Amino acid sequence: MKEINSTAITDAVIKLCAQANYELPEDVLNAVRTAYDKEQEPAKSVLSEIIENAELAAKEQIPLCQDTGTANFFIKLGADVKISGIPLIKAVNKGVSQSYKENYLRKSIVNDPLERKNTQDNTPANIYVEETEGGKIEITFLPKGGGSENASMLAMLAPAAGWQGVKDFVIQVIKQKGANACPPLIVGVGIGGDFSTVAKIAKQTLIRQIGSKNTDVHYNEKEEELLKEINALGIGAMGLGGKTTALAVFIDAKPAHIASLPVAVSIQCHSCRRQTIIL
Repeated sequence: MKEINSTAITDAVIKLCAQANYELPEDVLNAVRTAYDKEQEPAKSVLSEIIENAELAAKEQIPLCQDTGTANFFIKLGADVKISGIPLIKAVNKGVSQSYKENYLRKSIVNDPLERKNTQDNTPANIYVEETEGGKIEITFLPKGGGSENASMLAMLAPAAGWQGVKDFVIQVIKQKGANACPPLIVGVGIGGDFSTVAKIAKQTLIRQIGSKNTDVHYNEKEEELLKEINALGIGAMGLGGKTTALAVFIDAKPAHIASLPVAVSIQCHSCRRQTIIL
């Protein structure tokens, strides 16, 4: 049994919150550069500014975007790990609070959706914990901005809708909301589960690296099919037209009830910020 003190978790979260908001992952930046090489004006100029912004943010250690997002954590907790000190959830939220205050990251969370009083430290975070084998804790941080979150949608389709129904829904969402979410986008699609889990399935796909292949060949083909059709829409960078509306489409599917076909689309903007640390 490996013992990890909660202070190590808090310290890791403090680092993750700053690093993710300052540094665009290399796979995302490379995908934007590839899109730049294929585009014409005005998309080419927009993509050039996105690249310049990412390079300056990393150099100056300042946020890539003024919206430093809702704090989402996907944690793989090894069964052979014992956490001493304060509980895991408290340790993570403590790190978020300290990092967003100390690093001058925008605090965007309100205590109640109707009262709208800011919590002043960007907590509480959304924390998803999965128990795994081994003696490690893997913490992945995904700050998600309000613009892209507001463009995300969920539908409970009839099973008879099948893949065509799923695809039609995803395309409909991108047509309606894609231009509002600062494209080029990363599009996460969840299929299955139930009403309460399908959105989480979709959002979790966003931590995949661009260029990675779906472990299910069946869904890998569907990702490529959807990406091609989304880019054919011509929405383009920042909605100004072009060949690149999305940089990637990621799909994950889970078992579902025989009477249900839940589908969720979790849209991420071009500033797909994510970082992982292993303790």
